[in-house]
Amino acid sequence: MTLRIPSARPLALLALAACAALYGCSSTPGGGGQRQLMLVANDEKQSWNDAGAVQLAPHGRDSVQILDIGSDPLAPRSVGTLALDNTIAGPPTNLAITADERLALVANSLNVVEENGVRRQVPDNRLFVIDLAATPPKLIDTVLVGKQPSGLSINRAGTLALVANRADNSISVLRIAGQKVTLIDTVAMGESVSHVRFTPDGRRALATKFPNHKVALLEVDGEKVVYNKVDLAAGLWPYNVDVTPDGKLALTADNGNSGASDGQIDTVSVIDLEAQPPRVIDKVVVGDGPEGLAVSPTGKLAVAVILRGSNSAKNAYFYNRSGSVVALRIDGKKVTRGNEVIVRGLPEGAVFSADGRYLYVGNFIDQDISILRVDGDTLVDTGKSFSLGGHPAAMRGRVTH
Repeated sequence: MTLRIPSARPLALLALAACAALYGCSSTPGGGGQRQLMLVANDEKQSWNDAGAVQLAPHGRDSVQILDIGSDPLAPRSVGTLALDNTIAGPPTNLAITADERLALVANSLNVVEENGVRRQVPDNRLFVIDLAATPPKLIDTVLVGKQPSGLSINRAGTLALVANRADNSISVLRIAGQKVTLIDTVAMGESVSHVRFTPDGRRALATKFPNHKVALLEVDGEKVVYNKVDLAAGLWPYNVDVTPDGKLALTADNGNSGASDGQIDTVSVIDLEAQPPRVIDKVVVGDGPEGLAVSPTGKLAVAVILRGSNSAKNAYFYNRSGSVVALRIDGKKVTRGNEVIVRGLPEGAVFSADGRYLYVGNFIDQDISILRVDGDTLVDTGKSFSLGGHPAAMRGRVTH
């Protein structure tokens, strides 16, 4: 008799469909085929001169770009651009996209004002709500939160958001109901916080207490967020925090010098969230000035984005024209330093593709995005980049974990 062997194609399609449903995997061998959105916030007010001093331009030229990095991972496609205020001050996490990619939040931390011919920055308190389902995406609301809203996070369910308010020493709690975003509570933190990140189950959050080198633990019960004064000692100036997809580890980017390079080596702290109580269990040396930080949706890799003095005085001994990205291998609760890839000037935000195969890094000075490929636990420069309509101060993809 003739034995019929089932075609592998239907099985492959079923596997891809299951992968896409669970993890947002791509439907074509090249990694494309399914839309995946990424937000890029461009700050056109702040720059640095050759002496490393900040220069301020008038506000009014900032923008938020919405890009599709899923259809063709090596050639992001513009979905829309909105004229919205934004600033590079703070970690590059002041924006977020819900897991269903229907809504986005963008916080504006600082505004530029001019008095007697002198420009200076003052805290803002606006959170922009963007309808991503509209064609093109559009601004649908502006919510007032605390002063100098910075790093923020949306839970995986898409029902709650937290915003770290640096100038108010607080965290804003916001309900998300469809397209309606409402401020429902404010949690006093006792000191300045730069970023806040939900755990994947949505039952806890971590907030970086930047000036005092700590990470605060928050308990989340429904819409109630409580800070029980539990702090962990991280490295110097923890600016940014992310969590692995299994919720077992958190990583912090310990900037080392209040948001800037200083020529000295800095670390990523490793927090064991399963321990009772949770605690810092390791510190991994990464380079001078880690700021951007992202954990891959695979849970096997993370990256620290290193400033390397790329916006410092050109005569500083630690000045480099370009920053870099350092790979961090995750094996259970052991995190080790992998390879380092040089990108371009003043790299800030980092976003993984939903399948973890590509990494996008925004270079503020060069107004573009470097596209890296993930080969196992190694980062590979594809040699490709994508030009932007401004200077990328922050970048974020959709909530994957």
